[in-house]
Amino acid sequence: MAKITRSLSAKKPSVPSVPKKPAKKAAKKAARKAAKAPPKPGKKSAKPRPWTPAEIHEAFSRFRKANPEPKGELEHLNPYTLLVAVVLSAQATDAGVNKATRTLFAVADTPEKMLALGEEKVREYIKTVGLYRNKAKNVIALSEKLIAEFGGEVPRTRAEIETLPGAGRKTANVVLNMAYGEHTMAVDTHVFRVGNRTGLAPGNTPLEVELGLEKVIPPEFMLHAHHWLILHGRYTCLARKPRCEVCLINDLCRWPEKTV
Repeated sequence: MAKITRSLSAKKPSVPSVPKKPAKKAAKKAARKAAKAPPKPGKKSAKPRPWTPAEIHEAFSRFRKANPEPKGELEHLNPYTLLVAVVLSAQATDAGVNKATRTLFAVADTPEKMLALGEEKVREYIKTVGLYRNKAKNVIALSEKLIAEFGGEVPRTRAEIETLPGAGRKTANVVLNMAYGEHTMAVDTHVFRVGNRTGLAPGNTPLEVELGLEKVIPPEFMLHAHHWLILHGRYTCLARKPRCEVCLINDLCRWPEKTV
């Protein structure tokens, strides 16, 4: 028994390992604290300061001076053909739509003529446009509805236009602006990008950007505002490589990555 006792007592006591979890928790806590801390002096804030009314007026004054009468690039003959062109332009380029509609509108520039042409022939005219089968179906359906409910005329309210097959809020805004001179803001991918990138009207959805732009743009510019912004996004404020060096409003733009 003595030997066994001495053998057991000779064993070195085990050293408890240092717990790692508290250290990890402390690190996470420090990281959260640092994230919540106010930015150091001289460090850029993540949220750019809003444009002032004077800056917005200056920006659109420059757009107006450079292009006093901007025009939409979708070719059309009347409110009906404009409506059809806008419906066809979803997920397609204006140039591609124009190529198809030049021959289509030469033979069908009213709802009645479009119905007489028929869905199958409409498909043949627009087969170079993306999603042409579904779009041909919508063109025929909206033509039928215009005749049945609106006397063959394109209605003058957003709510009524939105009831037409293939027509949404953006379509309604374009038609109301271009055909009837309403002060609407149609937000496509270009306007959405410009509104967010410049800080002019940031928003997570096209509707947020639309309402933001309508709120800040002075009424004197609203008739042409969406055309100026579309053209700016299409030819200057490009998605992948913005042409900041030739931008008319590069000194006003809030984009932190601008190259001038």
